Amino acid sequence: MKMVHECTMRAALRPPVPVGAGPTGTRMIYEVASGEIEGERLRGKLLGGGEWALIGPDGFLRVDVRLQAETHDGAHLYLQYVGLLEMSESVQSVIASGSGSEFGEQYFYTNPRFETGDPRYAWLNTTFFVGEGRFLPDLGVEYRVWRPA
Repeated sequence: MKMVHECTMRAALRPPVPVGAGPTGTRMIYEVASGEIEGERLRGKLLGGGEWALIGPDGFLRVDVRLQAETHDGAHLYLQYVGLLEMSESVQSVIASGSGSEFGEQYFYTNPRFETGDPRYAWLNTTFFVGEGRFLPDLGVEYRVWRPA
């Protein structure tokens, strides 16, 4: 399958709210403080949102993110993605130290889904996306977002 890079998304996160260990794993909630989307067809800023991360007993974090965004030309978007992040020793070290990582240094993949009522961006409603994540310094994340060609 041929994939085409659609955009890059970056988000700065506030320190997590540690909900703690529950019946299905350890829950951490991260609020999105700011961010941007940069691409040829899609660019704008994140208006807010959060991640309801769940670390399971298998050592994987279940990514569960919901965001609001505004494009450079005034369209409003809803964005939701789920995914998997392997909580390896290197990932735990990056999170604890607040340092960054490179793409491919961790198993960190998502499935972004966009919604909008703006006809200029209706193509987002029917496009399948795959994201590859990495950590930015000081509680940040970055995703390269791809779509089938």
